[in-house]
Amino acid sequence: MTFRKSETTRRSFLKTLVVVPVAAAVGFSSRVMAALVTADDPMAKSLQYTANSDKPDQHCANCTLYQGGDAAQGGCPLFPGKEVVSTGWCVSWAPKP
Repeated sequence: MTFRKSETTRRSFLKTLVVVPVAAAVGFSSRVMAALVTADDPMAKSLQYTANSDKPDQHCANCTLYQGGDAAQGGCPLFPGKEVVSTGWCVSWAPKP
């Protein structure tokens, strides 16, 4: 079976129409839908996580594990699929190098 160039191009275009919005939606929703760690979370309890650090020089934003950059909240490998607030703290806090 031989395809003409216009059929191949049309097929590629239609695939793009479907794939791009789906990929964008998945990427967007995973960022928007990330839940914040709560005090009820078992891992949070075991690490004594708090959303408001009482140590002025120790908080998630200046921890080496914090993946949120300058954002108010971001990921932490200790809490997969969830985010911590930049003002938080836990016993695993480690200073950024």
